Amino acid sequence: MELPRDSAVEPPEMRWDGWGDPARATELPRAVRALLPLMLGRVRRPAPAPAIDDVEVADSRLTGEDVDALSGVVAPEHLHTDPVTRLRRAGGKSTPDLLRRRARRQAAPDAVVRPASHDQAAAVLRIAAERNLAVVPFGGGTSVVGGVDPDAGAHRAVIALDLARMSGLVRFDGISGEAVLLAGTRAPEAERLLAERGFELGHYPQSFRYATIGGFAAARSSGQNSAGYGRFDTMVTGIRMATPTGDLDLGRAPGSAAGPDLVRLLLGSEGAFGVITEVRVRVHPTPAERIVESWTFPDFASGAEALRSVVQHGTGPTVIRLSDEAETGVSLAQIGRIGKVLAKGASAVTVFEGEDAEHRRARTAALMSEAGGTSGGQSAAEDWARTRFDGPYLRDALLDAGVFCETLETATTWSNLHTLRAAVAAALKDGFAVAGARSFVMCHVSHVYPTGASLYFTVLAGIKGDQLDVWDGVKHRVGDAIMAAGGTITHHHAIGRDHAPWLAEEIGETGIRILRAVKRELDPQGVMNPGVLIPVEPDHG
Repeated sequence: MELPRDSAVEPPEMRWDGWGDPARATELPRAVRALLPLMLGRVRRPAPAPAIDDVEVADSRLTGEDVDALSGVVAPEHLHTDPVTRLRRAGGKSTPDLLRRRARRQAAPDAVVRPASHDQAAAVLRIAAERNLAVVPFGGGTSVVGGVDPDAGAHRAVIALDLARMSGLVRFDGISGEAVLLAGTRAPEAERLLAERGFELGHYPQSFRYATIGGFAAARSSGQNSAGYGRFDTMVTGIRMATPTGDLDLGRAPGSAAGPDLVRLLLGSEGAFGVITEVRVRVHPTPAERIVESWTFPDFASGAEALRSVVQHGTGPTVIRLSDEAETGVSLAQIGRIGKVLAKGASAVTVFEGEDAEHRRARTAALMSEAGGTSGGQSAAEDWARTRFDGPYLRDALLDAGVFCETLETATTWSNLHTLRAAVAAALKDGFAVAGARSFVMCHVSHVYPTGASLYFTVLAGIKGDQLDVWDGVKHRVGDAIMAAGGTITHHHAIGRDHAPWLAEEIGETGIRILRAVKRELDPQGVMNPGVLIPVEPDHG
């Protein structure tokens, strides 16, 4: 089966108060509309969101001298202070981001600056440090953890450093299986450029259509093909970064003992140290064969045991994912299979790419069957493959109907998986119950390792009060529960601003001191993405 691959045509500008292409916006399926009152009670449809042109934006705080200095680097036509352009670079795409925009509570950067090269980006950072301007690197704008909020911190203004002009393939080495891509290259364009040479990167997160190569590196992204090709950080062999105090060009050889691996230090740095301008990645020949298969299990526990057996035996699926009973039911409702919605059971999808795909499928199928799975053939897997990038559109339709919908994720060992899942689900349900809201929690596993797996939760809630206030309390309850139950605060969404309160508990105070020391060295004025990743250092006078 041929999995969907987007063309290299530049995607339409994202909906400002929603996800993706406005033309792809969807209505709630009839079966989902019928289920919502049963799950959440009646919810009130909110007033229509304002058009972007109707949103008032504070005047830019840049001075004429600021504008002249920045325009001298990128040319005047690539520095924007108009309200619409600024609003379109005003943060990411989490549910709180969208709720703030719909309530006209979204702050905007003071300007959008679009460099065309590493040297231009470096020059902008130097000007920002000299002129007390904060800089937020901006790729696809798909962050869901407050990673690209226009936060000036202690600085007098903030600019969004839009990397869209920094797109393309710098170098390709088919013999070594490496490619160097500019950081602003969107994922579909990267795959097109590689496909022309018979190769692919094979990194497909749900944000694929809009996310960028630099964003993948900055957030340590994990894609849906991670079982076969690994996380994005395992694909990276080199990074070029501009910082306010100098440049870094790292990754001389495929293996080295020349001190600590600084490439790994920059992966996941989220624009707090500098701006990633180029990424060198491992690529592989485009697979000639793809086989998909769907599965059902009596329950989530037996499905998880199947995934553990598969990954520990190394049977080689490219994709393997498991949806719990709740998510399976809602997925069936979305495609109109209402008669099966209330049936109990979990579901799984497997994909196999490349040589020996059928042999690997057969080995995996034997383990899945041994764990209690029943093959469902290709149909459900094909449904998933066809729609696998469209989940956020359903989220937007739920918000339009007044239903709160948000996601969060974590990871842990196999032995702790069910304990962590139960703790997070309880924290979600209890948190909404305290606020007088009914909720519905779904979960899936989409990234597996020999020693453990990720857990990705989607929660729906019927909130009668301020949704942002309620979610803030629930989110903190869940973060505390994840830490107490031995999970990571984030598996692939990054830290941003939303997860920063728990970072010290995860990496320890010594770890925080290391990050602060690196930031002081590379960004002594603290202009790079204030508030992201590293908690604000106390002022001792």
